[in-house]
Amino acid sequence: MTATLTVSQSLAPIHRAVSVSWNPDAAFRRFTADFATWWPRKTHSIGGPRVKAIVFEQRLGGRIYEEHEDGRRFQWGEILAWDPPRSVRFTFHPSRDPSTAQEVELRFVPEGGGTRLELTAEKWENWGPKAQRARRGYEIGWGYVLNVWAERRTAGMLLLDGLGAVLGRIELLRHGGRSGLIDSARGEIARATR
Repeated sequence: MTATLTVSQSLAPIHRAVSVSWNPDAAFRRFTADFATWWPRKTHSIGGPRVKAIVFEQRLGGRIYEEHEDGRRFQWGEILAWDPPRSVRFTFHPSRDPSTAQEVELRFVPEGGGTRLELTAEKWENWGPKAQRARRGYEIGWGYVLNVWAERRTAGMLLLDGLGAVLGRIELLRHGGRSGLIDSARGEIARATR
């Protein structure tokens, strides 16, 4: 018999960490100010090849979102705490309703001459019935993302790239192509005014 998660239950947070040679200022800046330069947008976005920009607004209350070439924008989260270069905390709900958001905290801890980035992702119960499955996927996904941020390519990442390509194609087929996938996404926000 399998147990099902009720909204009142909670799942354990995900804890991930990676060490880099950059000082905390540089590590914090790379994750936030340079977010668009390293985030794996091809595999970890709603729009894939249609993404024009990924934005991480560097302030309390700032948004994290992707903007497509046609001007459509989809919010991924909101900055809840901003303490450079020590920590940042944000909600995270790419392509989902904000009520299903997890909270992600990043701590940039001095370690020798470099920095240890410690990630905690919690509040999985917000996801509802799909929480356990989502948490399992994000356990792998956050490890992948942190390795990309740290500029590391591992054999496991190459395997995930292949698996991700297959799963991505299946997801596109399920939605009738990229346009269908985008149209099914939640979290669309107003287009930028020009």
